[in-house]
Amino acid sequence: MANKITGGKPGPGRPKGSPNKTTAILKDAILKAAENAGGDEGMVGYLTTQAKTNPQAFMPLLGKVLPMQVTGEDGGEIRSVMRVELVALT
Repeated sequence: MANKITGGKPGPGRPKGSPNKTTAILKDAILKAAENAGGDEGMVGYLTTQAKTNPQAFMPLLGKVLPMQVTGEDGGEIRSVMRVELVALT
């Protein structure tokens, strides 16, 4: 594919694995805006408000940050413990 400006071969582009600067700047700006919108509680305050007032948008966001596979302690199996407690009624 020819370079539209010079008509020659295009440059090598961004090295593989290096972050896109525009994306990084936008992400930082979004996080800063959320921090500011939360007031004294910062981003946690903002996200708490969104969870309460806009759950249809918040729940998919929550699903993206939760682990996809649940494991037990140190990556082991999940164990279930059941206890029966007897309490005297007075």
